[in-house]
Amino acid sequence: MYLSSIPKSVLEQPYSLSFTAASLRPDLARVLADHFLSSGDWEVVKRDVLATNALQARTPSSGIRLEREFRQRLMTLTPEQLRLLSNGSADERAAMTWLAMLKYNAFVFEFVADCLRDKLESLDTTLRPSDYERFIDSRSTAHPELSGLKETSRKKIRAVLRRMLTEAGLLVPGNALGTLQRAIPSPSALAAIQTDNRSWLAGFLLSDAEIARL
Repeated sequence: MYLSSIPKSVLEQPYSLSFTAASLRPDLARVLADHFLSSGDWEVVKRDVLATNALQARTPSSGIRLEREFRQRLMTLTPEQLRLLSNGSADERAAMTWLAMLKYNAFVFEFVADCLRDKLESLDTTLRPSDYERFIDSRSTAHPELSGLKETSRKKIRAVLRRMLTEAGLLVPGNALGTLQRAIPSPSALAAIQTDNRSWLAGFLLSDAEIARL
């Protein structure tokens, strides 16, 4: 499988479940990308974004959470990917913010690359709450951080993950939680991903065979 070329340091890290602080929000992610491309320094980005409330947060504490979450995601992107997030089309910005999420968060990447791709391979395009619950249960032994989740936390994570899938173009309205579909990035976005590591395309629901043909 192409997942084998993803660094083990990414896939074997404890799951970070703090991503509920924000969904993809390409419009806000673009703000940080613009600042970084101007300064080249993530600490300067942090200082300026917080000082000017560039993310239009309602409170200082929520601004700190938003800035930290987006900055940690975007720090995984290559310069080419950041430029596309800053200057690309709306679809390309969405693809780059989703790519940042996949690269930053092993929980999200594995849910999509393993669970959701398996569903599409079985010609099952309906996303159900039970798919999410089965994934959580199947990973709980290897990731004990999942076992301690309260029911409210499980539901919040599922809701934000569903919103992200919708923003990324991987989920559209349909039965249950929605209908899954593959999202083929634009030629520019595809090139930016392939230059980095085409295995990340598994997070766009492309099969191993489709990735191999690219």
